[in-house]
Amino acid sequence: MKTRLTLILLLAVLPMLVCVGYLFQQLNKSIVLPAEAVFYEVKPGTPLTEVTSDLVARGIVVVPTWMYRLYGTLSQTQGSLKAGEFEITQSMNAVTLLKKLRRGPVVQHQMTFPEGWRFRDWREQLASQPLIRQSINGLSDDEVMALLGDNQLNPEGQFFPDTYHYVKGETDIAILRRAHRRMAEALNRAWRNRTDTTLASPYEALILASIVEKETGFSLDRGKIARVFINRLEMGMRLQTDPTVIYGLSDFDGDLTRSHLRQASAYNTYLNKGLPPTPICNPGLAAIEAVFAPEPGDYLFFVAQGDGRSFFSTTLDQHNQAVSKFQRGVRAEAYQSAPPTTVPLTKEAP
Repeated sequence: MKTRLTLILLLAVLPMLVCVGYLFQQLNKSIVLPAEAVFYEVKPGTPLTEVTSDLVARGIVVVPTWMYRLYGTLSQTQGSLKAGEFEITQSMNAVTLLKKLRRGPVVQHQMTFPEGWRFRDWREQLASQPLIRQSINGLSDDEVMALLGDNQLNPEGQFFPDTYHYVKGETDIAILRRAHRRMAEALNRAWRNRTDTTLASPYEALILASIVEKETGFSLDRGKIARVFINRLEMGMRLQTDPTVIYGLSDFDGDLTRSHLRQASAYNTYLNKGLPPTPICNPGLAAIEAVFAPEPGDYLFFVAQGDGRSFFSTTLDQHNQAVSKFQRGVRAEAYQSAPPTTVPLTKEAP
């Protein structure tokens, strides 16, 4: 009797074991791809049954649809599907593929915003990315800032230059929101740790940092250039910096002339004392830190040496000699940022 009962149980259990074994064998088959790796997207809200059926229909998962759906239902304790783009490789099987769709990671793309770009450059970069969902096309800069909660703030200088990672379908405004938050954090942190107290607010420091950013790409000169401008502000001297003039020109063709320096503009620091009303670009962290902790010194002038570096002077005579040495007869694009005041602005550039 006991032996018969055992046999009956074995006969009942054996088909189940065979089915489980068959299911395990099928689900552990390698997936089939047309290449070593492909990308697969799960849109937000897509049900599990739709994804499993689609993977089978595409021939990626080589098991019956009912089987993959059943496995997906039985394994729901592993979590729900993530939305996003996933990289599928030939080393996966049906089980590991579904696990990845539940746990990630999703594919991360990246985009770089260099130091010194204007906000218009940021907008163009975002608009050129096909994987980013466009939400600000057609909006004015003020409307974009309103979406970020700062509708009274000029967008120039408000976004931290860096390489940003994003997933397919992320919106342009979401990336801007991250960059805006990072700039605010960097600026406030530098303000708390500042060693120079000339500037009255973090925003003034941001304006000056944007000028320093446009004046040099040579890291060892940033602190000295910041010192030149701070010394000038303290003495009531005009900053006389070309990048601000260029920013205020609507038709600049790359050739800065004396007539441009005479052109009235809120950004013409040859005519106006003090800082311009807004930043002129989005400065990087190095320029921001240079403004908050400028190098000590009595520098009032600097001139480009032609090799990416600048020569610094404390007196006008020294500066004039440096100009004669480095810039007399050089090409126009190797401009000097602080020309000697002995040269009349009414003289037209050749």
